[in-house]
Amino acid sequence: MFLIFSFFLISSLSFSILILFLFKSRSSSSKSHKNLPPSPPRLPLIGNMHQLGSSPHRALQAMAQSYGQLMLLHLGTVPVLVASSADVAQEILKTHDLIFSNRPKTNINNKLTYGLKDIAFSQYGEYWRQVKSIAVLHILTNKRVQSYRQVRKEEASLLIEKIQETHESMVNLTELLISLTNNVTCRVALGRTYDGKKFKNLLERFLELLGSFSVGSYIPFLTWVDWLSGLERRADDVAKEFNEFLEGVIEEHINKKLVDVQGQDIVDILLEIQRDNTMGFHLERDEIKAIIMDIFGGGTDTTFTNLEWVISELLRHPKAMKKLQQEVREIGHGRTMITEEDLGKMPYLKAVLKENLRLHPPFPLLVPHESTHDVKLLGYDVAAGTQVIINAWAIGRDGSTWTKPNEFQPERFLNSPINYQGFHFELIPFGAGRRGCPAIQFAMVINELVLANLVYKFDLALAQGECLDMSETSGLTAHKKFPLLVAATPCE
Repeated sequence: MFLIFSFFLISSLSFSILILFLFKSRSSSSKSHKNLPPSPPRLPLIGNMHQLGSSPHRALQAMAQSYGQLMLLHLGTVPVLVASSADVAQEILKTHDLIFSNRPKTNINNKLTYGLKDIAFSQYGEYWRQVKSIAVLHILTNKRVQSYRQVRKEEASLLIEKIQETHESMVNLTELLISLTNNVTCRVALGRTYDGKKFKNLLERFLELLGSFSVGSYIPFLTWVDWLSGLERRADDVAKEFNEFLEGVIEEHINKKLVDVQGQDIVDILLEIQRDNTMGFHLERDEIKAIIMDIFGGGTDTTFTNLEWVISELLRHPKAMKKLQQEVREIGHGRTMITEEDLGKMPYLKAVLKENLRLHPPFPLLVPHESTHDVKLLGYDVAAGTQVIINAWAIGRDGSTWTKPNEFQPERFLNSPINYQGFHFELIPFGAGRRGCPAIQFAMVINELVLANLVYKFDLALAQGECLDMSETSGLTAHKKFPLLVAATPCE
C-alpha cells in the first residue's frame, strides 16, 4: 500500500511540474511586459511555501528586508502580494480599498462558515453588504455595546474573586482570561454561559482550523493531501459539532428558555430580523449561525490574547506596571472596583493597550484580501485574483515609522493622535477600510475594564527566579505559547 501511494505521489508531482513548466513557457512572453513587484526565487509546484516557516509574520518581515515593502510571492499556484509598510497598507486599504475588498476562498473556511456566509470571510458583494449592515446597525452600535455593561462588570468581578480565592498562590491567568472572555461572549451572544471545558475545546479546534494551511486551496490538484492528512475530516467534525450546538441555542431562544442577559442578546436580535424582515432581505438560519460563529471567533480569541500579551509586557516592564497602577488607583480612590465610567480618565491605560497592539496584533497578518480587478499599485501591475497579506506585525515594528520599534514604550502614545480605529495605517491591528473589524469597541472596552481592575486589585509578579517566555504559537492568531502563571498579591 505504501509503495502504491509513493508511486502515485511521485507521479502526480512529476506530472504537475511538467504542466507548470509548459504553462510557464507559454505565458512568459505575455507577462514579459508586466511590471511585477519584486519576488524571491521560488520552487516548482510549491512556490514560496517553504519560506514561511512556523511564524509567517516574522519570515515575511525578514524577506521584506531584501525584497521591499511590497513583494510578490507564489504559494502553490496562487500569487500573493505582501505589504509590510504603512504606506503600502494605505494604498491597499484606502486608495484601492474597493478593488482589494474581496476575501480569498479556502476549502477549510468554506466548511466552517456555512459556505462563507459569515461577515469576515464572505465574498465582497450584496450579501456581504447585507450582513455587514446587520452588524453595524443592530449588533455593534454604541448603544448596544453599552447595554452589555452589567455582563462585563459581573464577569470582571468573578475573575477578581477567583484570583482572590487562590490566596496569593500561583495563578494560571491564561486559563482565567479565556474563561472570562468566553463567558462574556456567550452571555452577550447566546444569553447564558455554556459548559466551559466542552465549549472551550470546540472553540479551540475551530480557531486552530481557521488558521491551518490547506494544501488544496493553493495547489488544487493536491486537494487529496488535505483529506489524507485528516484536515478535511477535522473541519467536517468541528463544523458538525458547532452546527449542533448552535441549533440547540437557537431552539432555546425560540422557546424562550435559559436566557439570563438583560435585554436582547445577539441571537434574539438575529431572530427578530429574520422574523420581521427589518433589513429588507430574508436571513436564512445558516446565515444566522455563521454570524454567531464570527462573534465567537473574533470576540473571544482576540480579546483574551490581547490581555495575555499586555500583562506579560507589564510584567517585563515594572516601571510601566507601576505607572499604570498609580493612574488606576488615583481614579479608583479605594472603591471596590474600577467602573467603565472611569476608563475615559485613564490615558496611560489606553497608551499601554495601544503599545501592546502595536507589538502584538492578535492577527499578525490580518485576514487576507483579494483583488477583484487588475490594478496599478505603486507602479506595479497586480492581477485580478491576487491574494493580499497585510503584515500588521511588521508594520508595527517598522523602524522607519517607530523609534526603538521593538521596545515596549507606552509613553509614545501619550498626546498622540494615533489610534487603532483604522485611520492611522502605522497601527492597524483590526485592519482598515470596508473590511476592517466592526467589533473594535466591543473588544477594547473588555480589555480596558479587565486590565484596569487587575492592576487595581493586585500586585502581579512572576514566581521568584522565573523568566517570562514570550514565545508565540503559529496560526491565524498569535497566542503566547506557554500559559501565563503569576503570583497575585491583593493590594492593601
